[in-house]
Amino acid sequence: MQQTKVHSFPSADQVAQALNAFLAHASAEAIKQHGRFTVAFSGGSLPATVAKYLKDNKSVDFAKWFVFFSDERCVPLDDPESNFKLVKDELLSHVPIPDSQVIRISEALVSDSKRAAEDYDLQIAKALGCDVVNQPPVFDCILLGIGPDGHTCSLFPGHPEVQERSKWVTFIDDSPKPPASRITLTIPVLNRARSVAFVVTGGSKCDTVKAIVDGRDMSLPAAHVAPSEGDLYWFLDDATAKYLTVNKPAEFKL
Repeated sequence: MQQTKVHSFPSADQVAQALNAFLAHASAEAIKQHGRFTVAFSGGSLPATVAKYLKDNKSVDFAKWFVFFSDERCVPLDDPESNFKLVKDELLSHVPIPDSQVIRISEALVSDSKRAAEDYDLQIAKALGCDVVNQPPVFDCILLGIGPDGHTCSLFPGHPEVQERSKWVTFIDDSPKPPASRITLTIPVLNRARSVAFVVTGGSKCDTVKAIVDGRDMSLPAAHVAPSEGDLYWFLDDATAKYLTVNKPAEFKL
């Protein structure tokens, strides 16, 4: 049964320390259970926060990690807007994850978001050994951020992609935040994960976090994330958590 676990820390640095411990533990448990750790990253400030301490954690068996992207901009892989480049610069270039285990958008398809989404569907199925006609894949962990408008991945308020229930990966060509063309995991995939962790720091999104965590405002795409069998985590700094009164932060412990 899904549980929501909210954790708040005095600073963004302490959030990064907690994420290091959380992911090291999640990785070890997944590898013990099924021989690998499957994790999906979003972009923005999240990769830097996640990687700050994790990249130097020698206890993590990175060789057994399979890295995916919860959403991606339809740009070349070396473009500053690329989530792959962001994660590569912050984490992948520092740890021994085999390149074949980093499942990224096909650079040959970035000019055609629909085909890029279809191809990423197939890449996920191949990497995880599942069939695209069956239930969505189960990731060990999906790492997400939110925007001030409550978007997560590239699922934006009022856009039909939020309601997509048949595809694992969909596309958008009219993102309100540039670049316009992107691919993104869908809500059914997010909600099949063993764990989903939102990471939000800085205080500027405290009202949005309250609307999602306390109010479950379903007009905000991030409020649709509720793993059916996994756990939902919020890693916040105190400035971001300050308005929470219903789901109050609890002590972080593994």
